[in-house]
Amino acid sequence: MSDTRKRSRKRFGGHAHKKQKGSRELEVGAQGVLITCNMNERKCTSEAFSLLNEYADALYGPEQPTDSLSEDEEADEDAEAALKKEVSQIQSSMKTHQQRFTAVDSGANNVVFIRTHGVDPEKLVHHILSDLHQTKKRKSRVILRMLPVSGTCRAFPEDMEKFLSEYLERWFKAPLRATYQICFKARNSSHSKRDDVIKAVAGLVGKMNPLNKVDLTNPELSIIIEIIKSVCCVSVVTDYTLFRKYNLQEVAKEPTNQSTGPQEAANQTQEHECGERAEGDDVSAGNGRKEAELE
Repeated sequence: MSDTRKRSRKRFGGHAHKKQKGSRELEVGAQGVLITCNMNERKCTSEAFSLLNEYADALYGPEQPTDSLSEDEEADEDAEAALKKEVSQIQSSMKTHQQRFTAVDSGANNVVFIRTHGVDPEKLVHHILSDLHQTKKRKSRVILRMLPVSGTCRAFPEDMEKFLSEYLERWFKAPLRATYQICFKARNSSHSKRDDVIKAVAGLVGKMNPLNKVDLTNPELSIIIEIIKSVCCVSVVTDYTLFRKYNLQEVAKEPTNQSTGPQEAANQTQEHECGERAEGDDVSAGNGRKEAELE
């Protein structure tokens, strides 16, 4: 009897409760928003959806709902035919329509990843931070940092070098040039060493244009590299210092000095980051000759 039950479970999906790999996990090829929080991922996810939808609607217009079967169509068919038609339409809809935002398993504690479709993550997140910086309105309780992810690759040195050598050209290839810093963090991963990644990325940027210069105080661009397990998430952002390391709680605070400029903002940001060193390894750097630890 027990053998029969085991065979039955195996045949009819008795192990379906096990976690399946796939679209619900962070994987190479994904774009989206990486969000850190403090011990409450469920609340963080809810706040993230609320914020992202609010500002995405303003930028791109309300999301269009998926078409569904009408009651009149279903009434004209028997149950079996209606079921087949519904399944067919759902499958067709899934191919042509994806939700604007989908939560996936990030692979790390206190980190939420919202996958995006039809949205520019860098533009959207910058729009959110810009509004919070101007209005000083706190729109979240548990979200800490909100980082766009516009590119992903395998978190192995050879894969990262190949991917970044093309990805970074959009900002750094001659005749383009900029001041920059590199911000690195790894979670649940030992595939790539921090210093090796920083030096390799700085080397790539230098080859694209020797006029690209390091600026750890107030750079024009910040290269964000976040590794979780075997996935490397990448983005290049502006106003990283001004927006307090893309920290939603910090950027909404009223400045203690109304005349605070870029230099003062940079000093305040660095002081804040140095106080958070225990949270992880986050490094900003330029090339092999100059690098500074921020966390």
